Amino acid sequence: MTETATSATHLVTARSARFSAALFNYGNIISLLAPFPLMIFWLGASMFVYCMNRHHPNEKVGYYTQQAAYRFYGVTGFFVAVAMFLPVNLNYYLIAWALGAAILLPLSLRDLARIRRERWDDMEILVEPQE
Repeated sequence: MTETATSATHLVTARSARFSAALFNYGNIISLLAPFPLMIFWLGASMFVYCMNRHHPNEKVGYYTQQAAYRFYGVTGFFVAVAMFLPVNLNYYLIAWALGAAILLPLSLRDLARIRRERWDDMEILVEPQE
């Protein structure tokens, strides 16, 4: 007796793909508006968001996620290295935060505008049957 496996499809909506593409940028913006403690939590949560969306079935989601992650990790990594040499004075850290926000906010808002203008289509992906 032979068993035939039927394959099924799963619908990835355009709305879902667009939100997934914008999610990392939203996280960047929110964490910059309230840097403590959200920046610390976003640093951890962003790794989950990156892993979840970088290999999304829609390639545009992966592209926008990767670009937002490059910016966020680049800026935060740079300022962590610089902070090692800053005197213990709140003003220096506020200046570093302002510079980071001046770099990340405009680029994140630009990407959100690009994501909104982009054409997003529903996708059907093939789901492998489980044995």
